[in-house]
Amino acid sequence: MAKRAKQEILLETGTNEMEIIEFYLGTQSFGINVHKLKEIIPYDEAAVTVIPGSDPGMLGTLLLRGSTIPLIDLKEHMAQTEEHLDDEVRRVVLVCEFNERVNGFKVDGVNMIHRVTWVDVQPMASFIDQYHPRFTGSINIEGREILIVDLEHIVAEFDPESGLDFEADLHHEEMAEKVPHSRQSKKVMMAEDSPLIRDGIERILKKSGYTDLKVFVDGEDCFNKIMELKKIAVDEGKDISEYLNLLITDIEMPRMDGLTLCKRIKDDPLLKKVKVVLFSSLINEQMKNKCDSVGADGYASKPQIPYLVRMMDQYMGIAGEEEASE
Repeated sequence: MAKRAKQEILLETGTNEMEIIEFYLGTQSFGINVHKLKEIIPYDEAAVTVIPGSDPGMLGTLLLRGSTIPLIDLKEHMAQTEEHLDDEVRRVVLVCEFNERVNGFKVDGVNMIHRVTWVDVQPMASFIDQYHPRFTGSINIEGREILIVDLEHIVAEFDPESGLDFEADLHHEEMAEKVPHSRQSKKVMMAEDSPLIRDGIERILKKSGYTDLKVFVDGEDCFNKIMELKKIAVDEGKDISEYLNLLITDIEMPRMDGLTLCKRIKDDPLLKKVKVVLFSSLINEQMKNKCDSVGADGYASKPQIPYLVRMMDQYMGIAGEEEASE
């Protein structure tokens, strides 16, 4: 399986389906969303430039058609037990793009692409969150338990500046300098499956003044809560804006993805006025079109937290208030 074919099977947006590519580290199966995959190339040790003194999991940089990209050895970094592999197995590099960056990941081999539904992806147990796992969920396919790898988490372990903590340290003071009091009155929800990213966003938003924030680990839990609020609003004869103003959601999530979550909200006459912002590492031109097709009000690529806060202000009429107070 050389270069990823561009003629991939098109998935209808908002159907809660995705495609994952299954790969191996030893004999254990892992997976990532195909949307992150640019291509698969054979591993060529001669094309790697070793970085002296680097972490053992960082192989170095890989020369790829005149450009260099970081190359991470996933087996080494995740401390997978070294196992004997068939001599005919050829190690490959998954060239991935997310958060507007390109990285290479060396793996022991790939199996195939699976079309699955997010309903079948099980989130990691909540008690595991405290250990900051490198996985966001798992799925059983043909008797194999496939762990979904949190590539953003792994890259942030090597390059903290690619993660949300860097954005928080750099921008939270300037975002909090002129905090309009009305931010505190806005009711916001967030759905994000990655513990590392979820904690980072929550911390920064609350520092910026969005303190009425409810956080969910997947789209299904979030949608169920929204439906509860809708019922309360109907029973009390009030507008949904009394209970919810804006939703921030990731795209990749167990049980219900962000595109499906957004579509269900925007298709509901009583919920459609809720502003929905998709905040994901997958944002590119193709994904922007998908976001538009499900009625999203906006989208931003991680880790652009300051841009996200400005967008939230704009959608909730706070930007004008801040300018008037200057």
